[in-house]
Amino acid sequence: MFRMTRYIKTLMEPTPVRPAHKPSGPVVIWNLIRRCNLTCKHCYSISADIDFKGELSTSEVFTVMDDLKAYGVPVLILSGGEPLMRPDIFEISHRAKAMGFYVGLSTNGTLINEDNIDRIAGVGYDYVGISIDGLEKTHDEFRQKQGAFKESMHAVALCKQAGIKVGLRFTLTQDNFPELPAMLDMLDEHDIDKFYLSHLNYSGRGGRNRKRDAWYDMTRQAMTLMFNHCHDELKRGIEREYVTGNNDADGPFLLEWARAHYPDQAGALEQRLTHWGGNASGVNISNIDNLGEVHPDTFWWDYDLGNVREKPFSRIWSEAADPLMQGFRQHPRPVKGRCSECRYLGICNGNTRVRAYNISRDFWEEDPGCYLTNEEIGVMDNVARRVAAPVIEIPVHNL
Repeated sequence: MFRMTRYIKTLMEPTPVRPAHKPSGPVVIWNLIRRCNLTCKHCYSISADIDFKGELSTSEVFTVMDDLKAYGVPVLILSGGEPLMRPDIFEISHRAKAMGFYVGLSTNGTLINEDNIDRIAGVGYDYVGISIDGLEKTHDEFRQKQGAFKESMHAVALCKQAGIKVGLRFTLTQDNFPELPAMLDMLDEHDIDKFYLSHLNYSGRGGRNRKRDAWYDMTRQAMTLMFNHCHDELKRGIEREYVTGNNDADGPFLLEWARAHYPDQAGALEQRLTHWGGNASGVNISNIDNLGEVHPDTFWWDYDLGNVREKPFSRIWSEAADPLMQGFRQHPRPVKGRCSECRYLGICNGNTRVRAYNISRDFWEEDPGCYLTNEEIGVMDNVARRVAAPVIEIPVHNL
């Protein structure tokens, strides 16, 4: 995750660069249930509104939580499917909070209503993230349910009224790219605490729909808009949390932006970004799915490291010795193509390996989602991309 607001604020209010922070353990994104009331076009878990057999029981979840706490895991993100469809979600959530985890709830929001908002507020979630992928018509098409937008925005209002920190989660594609300015306007209108822009990753239905991904110039325009918008809000005293995920080129691209706007602070920013370290799959980001399988992150559902029913997560994570995990933990990672020659490899850490693998069938090929130019990353101009992006099917708009 790239914490945009934090880094832009350091440009505006410089402070000494601190040593790199070493987490006590990996963040665990936990897909407690695969069932969902929606069938979103970019869903990595390919959820559906049916029961999936073999999911962890409440007692099994508690046993895993005890191990995660002992191992030093600081954060649990409870996800699905739709986690609110799990009957014991509040029991699990209360226990997680009592154990001292930072607990986030990742939901589509359509099941949050007047009947359960008090129970949701009673948990004391540190953050509730609600997915909104465009304005009403676009969002409903993404979610493949008429009325989903109104239900989710009603959930946002209920959470705000209950004093819950709430954020919008937005996956950027060609289809919703033109609506990003209006989405950013919505944040102020609804007093949203956080905005998470996720770049499309190629897993599950997201892989099937990768030709709708936002590519290169489109992504650059979207990120430049985000930088400028966040910067403008900070100048006006508004400190909203803007973060991005699934494209670690966002860090180097912010550095390019800083060189144009805050050249005297670019060196300090480069140090901070190097300490951040970019992609953390298999190191500081992990995933447990609904059946108890452990994965390097949420987008590697086809790559199992072990099952928590058979071996504790702590052993699976610390003893993982297969080639992918060894590569994740190697410095620098054994990336190829443009990535291997990139001057920013120490910042982005090779970006997202899922995109590279699902396009090239090679874990370590260059990430086709990197939107920086050869000149920006210090690669000879005559070196072509080896992993080509799908053809953009709609014209690029000026934001």
